[in-house]
Amino acid sequence: MPYPDIIPFDDGLLEVGDGQRICWMQSGNPEGRPVLILHGGPGSGSSAGTRRYFDPQYYRIIQFDQRGCGGSLPHASEPLIDLSANTTWHTIADIEQLRLLLGIERWIIFGNSWGCTLALAYAETHPQRVESLLLVGVTMTRQSEIDWLYLGLGRFFPAEWARFRAAVPETGRDSDLVAAYYHLLRDPDPVIHVKAARDWHQWEAASILIDPRATLSPRWSDPRYLTARARIITHYFHHLAWLEERQILRDIHRLAGIPCTMIHGRMDLEAPLVTAWELSQAWPEAELVVVANAAHSPAVAEMAAAITRATDGLRRHTRQ
Repeated sequence: MPYPDIIPFDDGLLEVGDGQRICWMQSGNPEGRPVLILHGGPGSGSSAGTRRYFDPQYYRIIQFDQRGCGGSLPHASEPLIDLSANTTWHTIADIEQLRLLLGIERWIIFGNSWGCTLALAYAETHPQRVESLLLVGVTMTRQSEIDWLYLGLGRFFPAEWARFRAAVPETGRDSDLVAAYYHLLRDPDPVIHVKAARDWHQWEAASILIDPRATLSPRWSDPRYLTARARIITHYFHHLAWLEERQILRDIHRLAGIPCTMIHGRMDLEAPLVTAWELSQAWPEAELVVVANAAHSPAVAEMAAAITRATDGLRRHTRQ
């Protein structure tokens, strides 16, 4: 099971250029084995609960809020926010600046959901900086995965999907719903963009709450949080995360020799198991752990136990 709650021993704001300041924090053992946690969303921000998967006596646990969310500035909920300097590649550069700031040569990379895509893109760009990877709820943010989330998944939740679709102007209902929400969320009128953020998250909640043990974060009641998160998600998905459709699979050879464990719920509707399976087929060195009675949330008991077992197991495997 996860370790007890811990309070960071160090934190700060890192100037990364483009007028952006990245909020970061460290927990656990200052002399421990460094692990970087990449949060999901994109735009969800860091979670105190995620660091509980790592033994604080052994690990130096590093987290940061990606551009525009959490404690990072400027916040994507601000009026007329410019997200042009918020891309996958900007974030990868931010990770490297944080690594240099903290004096780390190599680290373990932990990613959950969108964080898996970011972890894989970072590792393929800087493989020499990665000791090992731990991926939970695997994604590669391909067009096919985005289409599933905002079209295909509707067959399981027809009433919720109909509401999600009806909330955009009629001219956009039969085309690209991500693009339609992307434009609504960029509207400077708070009546329009706050409603769009709530409608977006109401659709997400349908698949999250299919597991009766899953709960929504209290942050989901905060319009500021919802607006920033929805803006960042639609910004990334509208631009396909600035990745080619098969880029991660194409470049997986760059990760040769890097250990990886993937943990995925068999009943995951948000990120169906096929994505993790395809990655495992292209990357035979990676271990795929399928959790039978789990969906997308890493917090339910079976997933949390599997993640903690994996982090405890990483103590025995150090890349030379």
